Amino acid sequence: MSLNALMVQKIFMEYTAIINKTSDGWYTAQCEQLPEALTQGKTIDEAIENLKDAVALCLEYKKEEIEIKIKRKSINK
Repeated sequence: MSLNALMVQKIFMEYTAIINKTSDGWYTAQCEQLPEALTQGKTIDEAIENLKDAVALCLEYKKEEIEIKIKRKSINK
């Protein structure tokens, strides 16, 4: 696989949204796997869209904490 192909490869991650309706009619949305990702919206769809943004911001912030290890499997000469 070429470097250009790797650069455009997307990674899909699935998260669980916990949705609650508030007493004033709004919806809160919190990510089960990232509890710090918490937002709201006037509709469920809006709350979920806002949650996507909140999750992305949390992951961007956590990127500095992620350590990537690559184990060498084989060398072709």
